[in-house]
Amino acid sequence: MSTLRDNWRIVLLVVLLLASTVALFVPGAPPGTSANESAGGDQLTNLQYGIDLSGGARIEAPVVGMTAEGINVSVNDEADAQQAIADRLGIDPLDVEVRGVEERGENGTVEVYNENVTEDEFRTALEDEGYQPTTIRDGVTAETRERMVSVIEDKISTSALSGGRVQDVNSPGGQNFISITAPGRDADELIDILNERGVVRVYAVYQNDSTGNWTQQEVLGQDDFRNIGNAQEQDNQPQVPVVVRDGPAERFQNDMAEAGFGGGASCGVDASDHDSVDTIEGTCLVTTLNGEPVFIGGVQQSLGQSFADGSFADDPSFVMTTTSMAEARDLQLSLQAGRLPADLDFESGTQNTLSPALADQFRTNSLITGLLAVLAVSLVVYVRYRRREVALPMIVTALSEVYILLGFVAMAQYPLNLSHLAGFIAVIGTGVDDLIIIGDEILQQGEVGTARVFQSRFRKAFWVIGAAAATTIVAMVPLVGFPLGDLSGFAIITIVGVLIGVLVTRPAYGDILRNLVLDE
Repeated sequence: MSTLRDNWRIVLLVVLLLASTVALFVPGAPPGTSANESAGGDQLTNLQYGIDLSGGARIEAPVVGMTAEGINVSVNDEADAQQAIADRLGIDPLDVEVRGVEERGENGTVEVYNENVTEDEFRTALEDEGYQPTTIRDGVTAETRERMVSVIEDKISTSALSGGRVQDVNSPGGQNFISITAPGRDADELIDILNERGVVRVYAVYQNDSTGNWTQQEVLGQDDFRNIGNAQEQDNQPQVPVVVRDGPAERFQNDMAEAGFGGGASCGVDASDHDSVDTIEGTCLVTTLNGEPVFIGGVQQSLGQSFADGSFADDPSFVMTTTSMAEARDLQLSLQAGRLPADLDFESGTQNTLSPALADQFRTNSLITGLLAVLAVSLVVYVRYRRREVALPMIVTALSEVYILLGFVAMAQYPLNLSHLAGFIAVIGTGVDDLIIIGDEILQQGEVGTARVFQSRFRKAFWVIGAAAATTIVAMVPLVGFPLGDLSGFAIITIVGVLIGVLVTRPAYGDILRNLVLDE
């Protein structure tokens, strides 16, 4: 027992090596992955690769919008201000976002997501509503960009583009971009998903008894659903089962009953003849996706009866039908992922596509580079000490550090790119450098006769490498804190590698060297 207690750092190293082996090679071991998942990764391991090493597409595009700052509007007046400003500009209220203030002196903002609105028009609309903005600038707020990232991640995860990654990045000029990568895919697939905001609305169209005009009343919105089923085809009819939230369900049934759908309705309108809900003349329930009708139909008598007797709110589920399976899948995706707060300006962004063949070449060259780095480090260590019993544990310990780091990357499902591999090479170099410091301090300072002498020298060396590690981490933290694309990944790999070295592999090498030196 005393041997295990004295060498617990070596035991910890072995445990982490075994855990890394599980993370790297056991199918489905990383959380959130399945045993047969391989998109953007390696079928032999659980490692995920970015587009540099697997091929694919990367799109960087700014968010369409302007932001007015210094708006004195309270949180309670946000909805009214949003509608009023949208009316002034003649745009959809979804294209206006008002963030009010809870206390005087705070900075309220108003954002407009319509590219056709000019700065002068925006300022005039605000001033006409009694607001005096301090500044109006291009771009949107950080909160909007965070929502963009979240919704795009959901769209990618619920679509066929598994393995994608979304980031909010800063350009050197200070402009913000949304960066989307999809390993093994092309840019057109990404643009097809992101080119539309995914706005879903449900309208009741009916004839006004007093005027005789056709009325289009929005009865359900994007956020009124709590459960979305999978797109399916039943009786040759593409459809998406949905469940409405409790509050909106009661409002929905009341609106439908008041609109005259209590006994059901036969629509009799062909969806292919209409590209807008405003042109429909019939008692119909209409579902639109990005403003275009994807379903125009009637209401079955049983569903209409549930509106009339109030039983719909007890079981607020129904089926949204479409004209094709493609529309059904798009509808399901938009309902599940939610709508994008704003459009992306693809024309002002960049698109990069890398072929899988070239990516395989990069991967092979990266492997060769890593092996050459290990060989060079091994030769330097052996030439310095001329003692295999000292050099070999040093090399094995350094490689263990890289292996554990690979296990961490596999467990976190972090997509590896070329910049990340540069971090691995940096970890190899700094790791061996620290091990040499330990070896020199212990072996080059005279005879080591007792464990107390060994511990004294090891602590002295460890203070040096600890200070060097702290300096490295401090230098890398700004790269992690600021969203700078692949540089952030390089910094993360380097920091994690340094922490693994300081906390695990350096102390374990100290125990190995102690056993070797004191046994001589």
